[in-house]
Amino acid sequence: MAKFDPRNRKVKILATIGPTSCDPDVMRRLFRAGADAFRFNMSHGDHEFHARNFATVRALEKQFNRPIAILCDLQGPKLRVGTFADGQAIIGHGARFAFDRDPTPGDATRVFLPHPELFNLLDKGQRLLINDGKIRLRVVDARPEQILCQAEVGGVISDRKGVNVPDVEVPIPALTEKDRRDLAFAVEQGADWIGLSFVQRPEDLIEARELIGTGGASLCAKIEKPQAVRRLAEIIAASDGIMVARGDLGVELNPEEVPPLQKKIVKATRLAGKPVIVATQMLESMIESPAPTRAEVSDVANAVYDGVDAVMLSAETAAGAWPEEAVLMMNAIAGQVERDEEYKQRVRWLDARPDPTVADALSHACMTIADTVDLNAIVVFTWSGSSARRVSRERPAVPVMVLTPSMEVARRVSLLWGTHAVATKDIGSFEEMIGKGKRMALRHGFGKAGARVLVMAGVPFGQPGATNLLHIVTLDGTELENSDG
Repeated sequence: MAKFDPRNRKVKILATIGPTSCDPDVMRRLFRAGADAFRFNMSHGDHEFHARNFATVRALEKQFNRPIAILCDLQGPKLRVGTFADGQAIIGHGARFAFDRDPTPGDATRVFLPHPELFNLLDKGQRLLINDGKIRLRVVDARPEQILCQAEVGGVISDRKGVNVPDVEVPIPALTEKDRRDLAFAVEQGADWIGLSFVQRPEDLIEARELIGTGGASLCAKIEKPQAVRRLAEIIAASDGIMVARGDLGVELNPEEVPPLQKKIVKATRLAGKPVIVATQMLESMIESPAPTRAEVSDVANAVYDGVDAVMLSAETAAGAWPEEAVLMMNAIAGQVERDEEYKQRVRWLDARPDPTVADALSHACMTIADTVDLNAIVVFTWSGSSARRVSRERPAVPVMVLTPSMEVARRVSLLWGTHAVATKDIGSFEEMIGKGKRMALRHGFGKAGARVLVMAGVPFGQPGATNLLHIVTLDGTELENSDG
């Protein structure tokens, strides 16, 4: 078993696996370069492809003795136009263009729109965006059989290009039949997180939650629709985490609207004590270039300063020419930011007051004790992961070592800011807890003889939600002797 030292970094890096990174050796290099978790994009690749990648990640876990989270990102429904007689057509700037219910191949004046729900939904003045917003149309007349538009920005439109409808809530579920099959596969394979696309309302999460089942993968709602922003608090409450999908969000909004929305989403999610991931186009130029732009570096740094739990690489690692370099760069940016002497104050820019519970009060106390006393780490014993989330929410100055008897919980909490998760044997007494906390801190590199760690747990042991104990211990260096875990 390879030795793996704790990363000297609080924010986590989520790397997407694709054609250029699915080789086991490449995935191992991505992990060594700094990837803490892997995203499988269910929009691409079949189940056999993803099953091989699941096996590779689980092999890496065993090799490096470190839980690794897998996030399966569902495709979600896609609104698309029909086909064209010549495969494509050109819509002129200012020209009229119609969407209708006639499946006949289209031309420069019209095309079939195979989504009948849209015809009674759109009104004059609303927008339709084609091909990720490259073509921008405005509705001038909406009828049950035809939606007539005028092109504000024209261009080439081709077969089955995507359609975005930013001004209305589209009455279709967030899960398609393909998504249900992919979700069942992901749950069977043991996915740790499920990314739900096309979320518009909190009700969109209900079916996914039911299909996952009790005690299964955590559910991450992707915020990529303006409608989701309007009901953000409800969606956060219904989910286990949030992904700010800036690329898709930026299609339906003006570019200048996205940065303040990103901060709003990050703030609301952090205040709720749930993990938040900032995703898409973070180091976009590294798809083709071995170095990012200065603007991209600043973008990543800004997210790290905001205290997000994870930053994500998409095509940079899935299809780019420099996947390992992209992870190394993300790691370097995050490390530089976290070494800034003002980072601790900046990452706590929120007034995140604890809830009036014992567990929240103790979690807040962990942060203040770490600021006051010279500690090497906070050791959290948890059975459900709830205590780890609470402590991570406070953004303490020292690492949070999470000890749990459940590998599934260890994987899920490994995506949280500042955590180092370890799946280990259960405990049954106070003395055993203290001994194990010391032993694991030494074994995983969180101090040597004489160092102090803060232990947080609940008595009686083995009962989720019973967190009620803080204890500062000093490592004496003998804990590893005659120990089996």
